[in-house]
Amino acid sequence: PNALNPNSPISLYFLFLVSLSTMKTTNTTTAHHHNNNNNTKLILLHPYILKQGSSNRLWLLAFISLFTLIFLLTLIFTRDSFAVSTSTDASATTVSAAVSAASLGGGSPLPKHVMSTLLHYASNANTTEKMGIGDLKSISDVLRRCPTPCNFLVFGLTHETLLWRALNSHGRTVFIDENRYYAAHMEEKHPEIEAYDVQYTTKLSEYKELISSVKEQVHNECKPVQNLLFSECKLGINDLPNQFYETDWDVILIDGPRGHWPTAPGRMSAIFTAGVLARSKKTSARSAKTHVFVHDYNLDPQRVSSEEFLCKENLLENNGMLAHFTLERMDEKSFEFCNKKRSS
Repeated sequence: PNALNPNSPISLYFLFLVSLSTMKTTNTTTAHHHNNNNNTKLILLHPYILKQGSSNRLWLLAFISLFTLIFLLTLIFTRDSFAVSTSTDASATTVSAAVSAASLGGGSPLPKHVMSTLLHYASNANTTEKMGIGDLKSISDVLRRCPTPCNFLVFGLTHETLLWRALNSHGRTVFIDENRYYAAHMEEKHPEIEAYDVQYTTKLSEYKELISSVKEQVHNECKPVQNLLFSECKLGINDLPNQFYETDWDVILIDGPRGHWPTAPGRMSAIFTAGVLARSKKTSARSAKTHVFVHDYNLDPQRVSSEEFLCKENLLENNGMLAHFTLERMDEKSFEFCNKKRSS
């Protein structure tokens, strides 16, 4: 139905045949002698065939043209079909994997937010700012084993935000982000997302001084077991809704705030807050342990803060980019984040 592209191989081939048919016939012996005329001479066939006359030659050219046309059309359509098939197979594989991960409750239909998640990742498959498959699997394995309903706290709105909500579809997932506009945008675009913004007062360039100040106040404002809502600790986050501090969190992921430049807030507050929330669990009926994941653990501020407030003895796994800690509840009279003998 569409006009043939004049630059396509088929159009060029037909143009060649037309020009060939208008050439003046010359015999092969003349072609080997000095000839000063300007007529173009092409010897495409065996001399015996040329002697059979122009009629036989035209029939043969017509047959070759038809065969070549069929071959080119077959090649083009086969290539297009293969591309579509490959794209479809890749999408099917992605959707199948996501469905398997999201359907944690058995054979029930996927919730609306899970379908939204699948569409989101199908349209953003080529983004570079995302976790590796190994990191995703480590976190998803813990969520799969988490008691239902699972309370999942995530610092940072990232490429994986909808995935975390989908993987914990039978529990509660809360996101904390430093950008109030982006948090509002995500909640408006995805109503199933529960997100809060927080104003960090820290600077990445001051992380060593901030950690030292916490150690000085560990018996007072920066205790490992406390209600952070009433805390004045420099690294404590105390401006979130009351029910945030009353929740026993089963899994905590620290993948924010964003930025690794000197004036960026850094993740020291998020790591300290996660350590306090994990040790201050109230309900003994739930799992006494809290899984804490720290992303970008290879960077010094994350690693040093984690060693101080999550502790080496609680480190379960470290693959370079992602560290996995398991923290237990502590007595409210405890004043040390780490067991010094075991951490040394």
